[in-house]
Amino acid sequence: MSGETAPCDPHEIGSLFLFEKLTPEQLGRLCVEGRMERFEPGPVYVEGDPATCFYVMVEGTVVLSRRVGGDDVEVSRTSQRGVYAGAMQAYLGDRVPQTYNNSMRVTEPTRFFVLPAQSFADVMREWFPMAAHLLEGLFFGSRNTQRAVGQRERLLALGSLSAGLTHELNNPAAAAVRATAALRERVGKMRHKLAIIARGPYSREALADLIEIQDRTAERVAKAPVLSPLKAADREDELSDWLEDHGIQESWRVAPTFVQAGLDTDWLEQVAATVAEDVLPGAIGWLNYTIETELLMDEIDDSTNRISHLVDAAKQYAQLDRAPHRDVDVHELLDSTLLMLSGKIGSGVRVVKEYDRSLPDVPAYPAELNQVWTNLIDNAVSAMGSAGGEGVLTVRTAREGDRLLVEFRDTGPGVPDEIRGRIFDPFFTTKPVGEGTGLGLDISWRIVVNKHHGSLQVESVPGDTRFQVLLPLTAPEPEAEPAPASGADTTEEQSA
Repeated sequence: MSGETAPCDPHEIGSLFLFEKLTPEQLGRLCVEGRMERFEPGPVYVEGDPATCFYVMVEGTVVLSRRVGGDDVEVSRTSQRGVYAGAMQAYLGDRVPQTYNNSMRVTEPTRFFVLPAQSFADVMREWFPMAAHLLEGLFFGSRNTQRAVGQRERLLALGSLSAGLTHELNNPAAAAVRATAALRERVGKMRHKLAIIARGPYSREALADLIEIQDRTAERVAKAPVLSPLKAADREDELSDWLEDHGIQESWRVAPTFVQAGLDTDWLEQVAATVAEDVLPGAIGWLNYTIETELLMDEIDDSTNRISHLVDAAKQYAQLDRAPHRDVDVHELLDSTLLMLSGKIGSGVRVVKEYDRSLPDVPAYPAELNQVWTNLIDNAVSAMGSAGGEGVLTVRTAREGDRLLVEFRDTGPGVPDEIRGRIFDPFFTTKPVGEGTGLGLDISWRIVVNKHHGSLQVESVPGDTRFQVLLPLTAPEPEAEPAPASGADTTEEQSA
C-alpha cells in the first residue's frame, strides 16, 4: 500500500512536535533511515497485518478504525499535523505480536514521514533507554494487572455461582433425606402389618387378592392425575365418608393419601368386592402403606433427578470435557447459566424467556459465552436490586440477518447518559467498593468482539435496559487468544 516517496528534509520533520527536541544529528539519522511518502485517498495499512512502519503525518487527513465483528468502526479522524500511528510497540520486539492494532486510511492526498519498524525500535532503545524501560513496564504491568483482576472477577463470579448452586442443591437433597427417613418408617410399618396378616385367618386366595390389589394400586400411583385444590378437597370428603361407612378408623388421615394416589370411591368399591368384609380394614391399611411408600419413592426420585439436573447444568455451564470451540445451541448455554444463577436472581425477579427455537447452532467458545451471560445477568439483577430487588429479566433470542441476537432486558433504573459511553471501559464500575472490579463488561466485550467477531451494545431508558449480543451464524476458524490491548491507539496531541 505504498505511495509516492520523496527525500526527507530534517528541518521539516524537526518542526513536528514529536521530533522538536531532537538534535540535528538525530534528525539526520531519521532522514537517512526514513522517508517522506505521499498517499492518495484510500487505505495506508490494515488491522492485523504485520506492523512494518511507524507513520507521522506531515499534512493531510487520516482516519483510524477498529474492526468490530465484521464492521470497521471509525475511532479517530484528524488533520492535526504531527499525529502518529502504526508500529508503536516495535520497541518490545518479539515479546508481543507485531501487527497493526487498527486500520489507517487517508481521505485526501496526505504526506507522512515513514520510519521502518526496526529503525523506530533501535532509536527508542538507543536514544531513550529509560523511557523504553518505563514504557515496557507500563505495557506488561497493565497486561498483568488486567489478567490478575480478570482472574479475580472470574473468582468472584465462581463464588457467587457456588453459593447459588449450593442453595439449589440443598433443597432437593434435604427433601431426599426427609423422604428416605419417612420411607424407612413406612417400610417398618409394612413389615409389622405383614406379620399381622400372616398370623390372621387369611386364606391363600385372600392373600393373593391382596397382593394383586397392591400391584394395581402401585400402578395407579404412577399414573395419578394432578387435581385442582377444589377437586382434591371434594374427593377427600367422598373418600373419607366411604371409609367411615365401611368402619375404617382415622379415615381423615388415610383419605388425603388415597387422593394423592389417584384413587376414588369406585376403586375402593372394587377393593371391597375383592376381599371379605373382615379383611377390608387390614387391606385398606396395607394399601395405605403401599401408597405412602410409592409416593415417598417418587419424591426421592424427583429430588435425585433434580440434583442430577443441577449437576448437568453445572457441567454444561463449565463446559467440562467439551471442545473449547464448537457449534452450540445458545439456549442450552442460557438455561444452564440461569439455573446456576437462580439463587442469586432470587424470588423477587421474574425471569421471562423469549426464545426463537428455530435458530441454528452457532460456532462459539461456549464456556466463555457462559461467562458473558453471567456478567450480563448479574448486572441486570444488581440494577433491579438497587431499585427494590424486584423486576423482570427478559432473555430473548432472535435472528437478525446473518447474526444471532441474544438480548438481556431488565426493568431497573437504566444506565445514565453521562456514563453510558464508559461502561465497557476496564475498571469502570458503579457498584459499591468491594462488590465489583469494573472488568465484567470489559471482559464480556473482549469475548464477544475479539473472540467471536460479534458485537455487544446497550440501549437504556429508565425501566428498560437492553444489553444485546450479536453473534455471527458462521465464523472463521477459531483463533488464538488475542494479546490484551495495550491501551488506546490514540491520545490527544500524541497519536492519530
